[in-house]
Amino acid sequence: MNFSSKLLEQAVDEFGRLPGIGRKTALRLVLHLLKQSNTEVSRFTQSLNNLKENIKYCSTCFNISDEATCEICQSLKRDKLTICVVEDTRDVMAIENTNQYQGVYHVLGGLISPMDGIGPADLKIEGLIDRLRNGEISEVILALSATMEGDTTIFYLYRKLKEFNVQVSTIARGIAFGGELEYVDEITLGRSIATRVPYERNVG
Repeated sequence: MNFSSKLLEQAVDEFGRLPGIGRKTALRLVLHLLKQSNTEVSRFTQSLNNLKENIKYCSTCFNISDEATCEICQSLKRDKLTICVVEDTRDVMAIENTNQYQGVYHVLGGLISPMDGIGPADLKIEGLIDRLRNGEISEVILALSATMEGDTTIFYLYRKLKEFNVQVSTIARGIAFGGELEYVDEITLGRSIATRVPYERNVG
């Protein structure tokens, strides 16, 4: 791809670093921004700066938050005895959109993936264990994607959680193998949460 401007090329290169953005899409986005007013572009860049500088991660569940403790963990209406373990914030948003779950969450920040050099120590697993040690938790729902990495992480967590007097469940597999939670429709995901099953049934 030939560029008439080094500045244009640099901007396209930066947009192209974003996941799922190819160079053609990056070029389209950059050209769109060039057509906007200085005020609109400044508002766009300022929002990104504010995000990077001021965003926080909940000290309890590690969900993205504006405060030290997220709204879900602060809410008196949530069932604090049930923790739903997810990969990242996108999965929290997907489950919240189903209106089928009233417990709290724990965001791992990824999945165990030896091929990518991601091990248990790279995730927020110890934070989950601390919550079980310090709180009266009755159930942990492992709501991870139906992928090899998701299943590996679920199996690892199950072995870690066995020492606690807590029910360990997984979401029902109305989700095809290889499917990621953020792409599952709300009805299917909601039913999977509502019809979750004890994990030990899946251990053969």
